[in-house]
Amino acid sequence: MDAIKRRPSQRVLVGSVMLGGGAPIVVQSMTNTDTADVDATTRQVFELARAGSELVRITVNTPEAAAAVAHIRRRLDALGCYVPLVGDFHYNGHRLLTEFPDCAGALAKYRINPGNVGRNRAEDDPFTIMIQTAIRYDKPVRIGVNWGSLDQNLVVRMMDENAQLAQPKDVKEVTRAALIASAIESAQRAEQLGMQHNRIVLSCKVSEVQDLIAVYRSLTQQCDYALHLGLTEAGMGSKGIVASTAALAVLLQEGIGDTIRISLTPEPGGDRTQEVLVGQEILQTMGMRAFAPMVTACPGCGRTTSSFFQELAQSIQRHLRTQMPVWREQYIGVENMTVAVMGCVVNGPGESKMANIGISLPGTGETPAAPIYIDGEKAMTLRGDNIAAEFTGIVDDYVARKYVKRGVGSGE
Repeated sequence: MDAIKRRPSQRVLVGSVMLGGGAPIVVQSMTNTDTADVDATTRQVFELARAGSELVRITVNTPEAAAAVAHIRRRLDALGCYVPLVGDFHYNGHRLLTEFPDCAGALAKYRINPGNVGRNRAEDDPFTIMIQTAIRYDKPVRIGVNWGSLDQNLVVRMMDENAQLAQPKDVKEVTRAALIASAIESAQRAEQLGMQHNRIVLSCKVSEVQDLIAVYRSLTQQCDYALHLGLTEAGMGSKGIVASTAALAVLLQEGIGDTIRISLTPEPGGDRTQEVLVGQEILQTMGMRAFAPMVTACPGCGRTTSSFFQELAQSIQRHLRTQMPVWREQYIGVENMTVAVMGCVVNGPGESKMANIGISLPGTGETPAAPIYIDGEKAMTLRGDNIAAEFTGIVDDYVARKYVKRGVGSGE
């Protein structure tokens, strides 16, 4: 696949994570626990980081939440989890950052919504206080404008200006322009207050695919700040996944975006880490990054009336995801491995040969044998009732043999 030409942007260091300036696109996520609950929030941050989230945002909305942040940071460090924490501030962030200096110091970045913070030219307004605090603690900021909480004074001003035009623009077009103006004007104000240009990340969140694409295409023409992408309120299940993928894939293909978050509404009792996996899979299927071995599996047809290959594909994918946090620490390059689980003879051998490891299961009426291909060559044939366990063992053995252990002849 031809390399995608990335939009030039500023490099921003967030804790130990670099984003922008051509650095790998960063996947981030956000907790949905009460931040004041130190145990629950620490546990969820740890799970998100273990799944591969490179930044984790937490809500800081009350004094209790602000007081908990430093405790959460220490708990994570004790667990060996050093993922940078981003504080999500809205109406009272200026007070919380002032009253809880441990919180201000423990966070790696502050997220500021100018529509909810409010600002004016006074030296003690909320926006000024938050920016000055970020400068004092040497923290970058994300100025995150949201369609649902846009500064109404700005909207009214721009609507009035639009009404005076000989040919007024569509209301939606003006609202898009207001989003961009809010982000850029806020960033410029932050710089006037002393914030360095390369310590600012911008985002303009909307909930419709075409709006997001239009906003970011325009935003990239007006600034070189690092950009955070995400469809806000994307939805639940397949709707949220499809909408986020449709929007982000277009922008990423055009080289737009330095960090992403997939804002999925979790199913009741669902796993919050799904948003991390979806973000990773968008980048990996587009050839932009590799996070975990990919499984190729056929969709099934009348030749595959048995569900065994579906169950094996699911089992292997689950096994790879479960092992990946361990393998990531032990082996170099294992995230680039491909595995094929095919259901019949039509495409099975061909796809299996193209993967690092492939299994071609027998379809309906075919000989009850499953040839295994390793690096393009037929290595063995499995038979019997223990194929799933045997194939999983073959995958584990391949990883141990194929990939160099970290610190052993790797230069690390």
